[in-house]
Amino acid sequence: MKPDVIDELILPRLVALRGGLGNVPGVRLAGVHAGIKKRKRDLALIAFDAPQACASVITTNEIKAAPLLMTRDSLKTHGSQMRALVCNSGCANACTASKGERDARATARQAAALLGIPKQSVVVSSTGVIGVPLPIDRISKSLERAAEDLEAGGEAAYDAAEAIMTTDRVPKLSAYAFYDGDKRYVVGGIAKGSGMISPSMATMLAFIATDAPMSQEELQRHLGPCVDASFNMISVDGDMSTNDAVYAFAPASDGKAPAHFAAALRKVCDELAQAMVADGEGATKTLSVHVSSASNEEQARTIARAVINSNLVKTAFFGEDPNWGRIVSAAGASRAGMDPEKWSLYVNDLLWVDVGAVEVLSEAEAHRELEHTKVNVRLDLGIGHASATGWGCDLSRDYVRINANYRT
Repeated sequence: MKPDVIDELILPRLVALRGGLGNVPGVRLAGVHAGIKKRKRDLALIAFDAPQACASVITTNEIKAAPLLMTRDSLKTHGSQMRALVCNSGCANACTASKGERDARATARQAAALLGIPKQSVVVSSTGVIGVPLPIDRISKSLERAAEDLEAGGEAAYDAAEAIMTTDRVPKLSAYAFYDGDKRYVVGGIAKGSGMISPSMATMLAFIATDAPMSQEELQRHLGPCVDASFNMISVDGDMSTNDAVYAFAPASDGKAPAHFAAALRKVCDELAQAMVADGEGATKTLSVHVSSASNEEQARTIARAVINSNLVKTAFFGEDPNWGRIVSAAGASRAGMDPEKWSLYVNDLLWVDVGAVEVLSEAEAHRELEHTKVNVRLDLGIGHASATGWGCDLSRDYVRINANYRT
């Protein structure tokens, strides 16, 4: 499937593409139904034509799933020789003791045998219910079909993105082409995430690749800051999972990243992260919180995260209740150094509360602004020149229903 150009962005020679990870040359994908879930695709296989440098950022949860631990060990010894990724949904393979470790390694061995590659060159990932053993027999049989179905292009990427979904309503894909002189490169990715989403990695997975050669260290150097500014700045419900991971791949070399790679990678990460909050469990609104005039970026990020993570803020936006006190209270509770005499608050670019806690918009005017499905809030701290943005969603009755019946 030939990628279609959507539009050219303001950033120099950066072009959005349809088809996500399927646009990256040298990448083949498949998504199949393994029977972990009743009907939907639940097993994705991604194969690379050449050895890849792999960078990663994984959950800070002290309880980590077996696939994360196995892959972490593989990347330490074979981080510039990765050739495939396997991901199942419907079962997290977390808190499954030694059986979970054996199943993760068996998955890597099976994929490696089918593709004719070393077992240490396979990344394994899982998402779904915690504490349930992986149905390894189903995984093994379905991997054979997935290996036969491997294809390049957007349709295959869509199938793979669908296969890693849990409570997600839609697959999440993003890709951008960029140019270094006359040479064209692509960064593309797929992701999943809808619930158990909180800053410092959330119940989310993102798999990103580029055809721009570079070393593992160079790729890691670029991935970390992009994750901090995107996936670590989103929140659906304030919970963190045991399986969260971002894996990025690039053809292994000793070289540096080409010009504009960082911009393309950041754009892909931003789009995938924002797609998660837009698809938040039971969400009816998306919320961006921009903290400006902070003393430094860390202060701005801390306050933005505190606001988007506040359940009181989330429920107020669901009810379209112009209770600005909840926003300011959440910001102050972060203890990041706000000056209580200097802040001001904006909603959709309208001054809502002026310096000195002077309410400018009437309650009726503010309520009208909260009726939109996308609400932008800006909290100006009035003490510096740094800024940061966080993204979240409202917390609705449907969120409670979905999670009250997650297993039953």
